[in-house]
Amino acid sequence: MTPGEFETLVRRLEEQARRDPAGYRTRVLLLALSGNLYLGLVVLLIFALLLGAIASVYFLKALGVKIAFVVGVFLWIVLKALWIRAEPPEGAEITPRDAPELFGMIEELRASLRAPRFHRVLITDTLNAGVAQLPRLGAFGWYRNYLLIGLPLAKTLTVEQFKAVLAHEFGHLARGHGTVSNWIYCQRLRWERLMGVLEQVESGGVLLFRPFLRWYTPYFNAYSYPLARANEFEADATSARLTSPGAVASALTASSVIASYLGERYWPGIHRQADHQPQPSFTPFAGMGPRVAAELDPRAAAGWIERAMSVRSSLDDTHPSLRERLKAIGQTASLALPVAGEAADRLLGPSLEGITRAFDRRWLDGILPAWRQRYQRMQEARRRLAELDLRQAAGEALSTQEAYDRALLTDSPGGNAAGAIEQLRALHARLPRDAVVMLSLGELLLARDDDAGRAHVESSMQLDDRGIAKGCELLRDYCWRKGLQDEARAWHQRMAERLELEQAAAKERAIVRTSDRFERHGLDAETLGRLQAQLRSIPQLKKAYFVRKQVKLLPERASYVLAYTVRAYWHTRKRSAEVLAQIQQQAQFPGETMILSAEGGNYRFGRKFRWMRGSRIV
Repeated sequence: MTPGEFETLVRRLEEQARRDPAGYRTRVLLLALSGNLYLGLVVLLIFALLLGAIASVYFLKALGVKIAFVVGVFLWIVLKALWIRAEPPEGAEITPRDAPELFGMIEELRASLRAPRFHRVLITDTLNAGVAQLPRLGAFGWYRNYLLIGLPLAKTLTVEQFKAVLAHEFGHLARGHGTVSNWIYCQRLRWERLMGVLEQVESGGVLLFRPFLRWYTPYFNAYSYPLARANEFEADATSARLTSPGAVASALTASSVIASYLGERYWPGIHRQADHQPQPSFTPFAGMGPRVAAELDPRAAAGWIERAMSVRSSLDDTHPSLRERLKAIGQTASLALPVAGEAADRLLGPSLEGITRAFDRRWLDGILPAWRQRYQRMQEARRRLAELDLRQAAGEALSTQEAYDRALLTDSPGGNAAGAIEQLRALHARLPRDAVVMLSLGELLLARDDDAGRAHVESSMQLDDRGIAKGCELLRDYCWRKGLQDEARAWHQRMAERLELEQAAAKERAIVRTSDRFERHGLDAETLGRLQAQLRSIPQLKKAYFVRKQVKLLPERASYVLAYTVRAYWHTRKRSAEVLAQIQQQAQFPGETMILSAEGGNYRFGRKFRWMRGSRIV
């Protein structure tokens, strides 16, 4: 199902749900049951065939035994394919003994909503809370329930806000009001999980289900989308009933603002320390709560709230927008952060310190190699920038590449975005049709919310299609920041389509077969002569054939193939690998090129290219 078809179906179903809510829910329920019925009928059919095969042994003797064996093996393959072994969620497990106050809140909410019990409660390192259900019987259910609580969430919300968040999650599993909606909500998650697992399974039994699931899963998601969206509103209403509408509004607002702060300031600020320090000197989880309270200034918070309130709901997510959720409970955006010592993380009791320390240690172990690499790169970049600045100050003319490098280095690590923009503008004046320069200039201008960057980015995309995906991403983020949601979605859709095309084109070029169609390389004499000279400098290279593969996707981008043979009395993998390494080091190709040996198992390529006029270049 294409995105356009998905949207059309959802809009039609939303209208049906408004006109006839009960009828719409009934149809969704029947569709959900039909999917489960399909799985059960297929398994029962195969099992019936197995019983029939066993019964046939009386008449068919040995042949009946063989048939029963084949059907039995197939039934085993099918059951194995449906037996989903999803990895349990990761996190630090806590028990009532570790955090009695937290578990008292959990039990209070569970009892109020008649929700199922949780088998495990895990603390995670995300700004989120959620419920995970893992099937013990594969596609046939018997779920084990996990409650996931993000430590950053507990460190940045008040106790009442935190309780409102947990009540929302409990609302998705409640057995009281909204039972059908909650069951459908869980069905969506289960079908998506089953689809994801079976797409990765290499088993013959999957062939029975994969075509059905590829149709059914997106269709069911679209058909149940209005109900899933309504389920979010119902969960908010449940949370407001168990706490208060004000607590829900405050929790939604705080979660949105804190997510923006952590993503745009907190974590980037920590990572930027690698530009100057060889190793981290900060424990991010231990310092998260105090820094949020100290650094979250009212002006920035107001800007993030305004941006969040301007976002409209998207079909990419069943969660309604902040504006819609607040309107549904009759509230407005309200930001209140916990004072020192009153954050919800105190509910973790004596386990808080150990969990925080463990998360910080794990973060340090994971980030340290990349941190040191970034520090080393920045040191080298600073030395390179100092060298180029010195040469420029001395009146020496820099090459185009050196001038471009200097502009980028002036921005980072130089930290002078205005100077970098000035240099790129001067370079653009020299090279008005250089797509790379235009894209870089546009990127820096858009980062400063300068609308002039849009024209540069769009022009660069027209000049060089290799920058389309990057340009769409830049324009999407810019429009998103400026509240231009329709434009942002349009750029996002174009980016997604372009990335899909690029991936398909790369896949087409990744493999070369003798059945592919090839043509002459079409290189000009100068480019061909340079490539020949580079290849002839490799002593062990005997012959080289250079051709162009005909491709269906992005045919304007040449896809070349170089096939070679080596100087030896007999072909050896070691000698061939040595020549391949030398080709990769010494030859500069005019475009993406697949290099392969025309000997051994690939001898048919040599035979095919030998008869192509102009293919042999060495």
